[in-house]
Amino acid sequence: MIYLDNAATTAVLPEVFEKMKPFFMEDFANPASLYAPARRARAAMEESRRIIAGSLSAAPEEIYFTSGGSESDNWVLQAVSSRAAAEDRKHIIVSAIEHPAILAGCRALAQSGFEISYLPVTEDGVVSPEALKKSIRPDTCLVSVMTANNESGAIQPVKELCRIAHESGALFHTDAVQAYGHIPIDVKDWDVDFLSASGHKFHGPKGVGFLYIRTGLTVGPLIHGGSQERNRRAGTSNVPGIVGMGEAAKIAMRDMAQTSAKEIKLRDYLIRRVEEEIPFARLTGTRQNRLPGNVHFCFRFVESETILILLDQRGICASGGSACATGAQEVSHVLTAMHVDPEYAHGALRLTLSGQTTKEEIDTTVGALKEIIAKLRSMSPAYHAWKEHRETDN
Repeated sequence: MIYLDNAATTAVLPEVFEKMKPFFMEDFANPASLYAPARRARAAMEESRRIIAGSLSAAPEEIYFTSGGSESDNWVLQAVSSRAAAEDRKHIIVSAIEHPAILAGCRALAQSGFEISYLPVTEDGVVSPEALKKSIRPDTCLVSVMTANNESGAIQPVKELCRIAHESGALFHTDAVQAYGHIPIDVKDWDVDFLSASGHKFHGPKGVGFLYIRTGLTVGPLIHGGSQERNRRAGTSNVPGIVGMGEAAKIAMRDMAQTSAKEIKLRDYLIRRVEEEIPFARLTGTRQNRLPGNVHFCFRFVESETILILLDQRGICASGGSACATGAQEVSHVLTAMHVDPEYAHGALRLTLSGQTTKEEIDTTVGALKEIIAKLRSMSPAYHAWKEHRETDN
């Protein structure tokens, strides 16, 4: 198998799995209890909290463990909307390329009387600070812009956007699910109020994530019940998941420079080969200001779903975009926001690398893509119509 869908999920590293194992069978006690095994579980959780906080230049008490990015995103919307309703500031600004966890949450808030504004993006998929300046208002309570997009890989100017939001008295949230563990993030330097992340995007386990909440913010509980997560998220803690996520974060920070350099080299090699060897291929997003392991192309005269099926038959795992939108027939909302020509957008393909990806795997994938796309185009009426039109013009 050649796995090139790391933006959807990553493999748990062996070191991470070994770190988790004792908390399933040996130190399995509930960390809320008082006896020695429970104290060991609690200590391991708090060590993970310290590791994650340190990776962001945050304080441990600013890190709250959740089930993942979607929960963290929804917690922010719930917390801010409760506060905003009381202050009669019911305007929220999000980018048009946000994850469905934010977009669907905002649609629900719109039904409760909130007004939602959607920031446009450039053709490279980047939110312009000028666009935010035009949209922000005195009654804006929250601005939410992801750190990097899960399809185009475009990295956003979070620090500048946050500054604009704060100048107008709005809070700022960034969904860093795709970015955390892959690029440097400093919540103090950026001055963000909230940041979401998910363990399975950086070689940790699924079903665990975290939310950074800046000290001083009044945020109500997400789940009522016990006193876990400083009375803000009740429920028995997922100790193995939290421990695994902490270990994955430690490894990601330790190896980030080396891993990024390798991924960027392979990413650019893959981009170059596709552009040189496959006609009618359009690179989505920026060439430089993108996540190290992200490659996203749109191919004319072919359908994304068919490409993915034929790649799968050759043991190559890829995607057409966000895993959360798999099965949807319409063009991705991200590509629509970027004004990608529908003739290209229907042929979207995302290939996302990891530190384990090899040049040999890239070569095999490009070879398979060339054959698959050529075969599909040979059966495409649109392609043959284009060829006949060109020959007539000549």
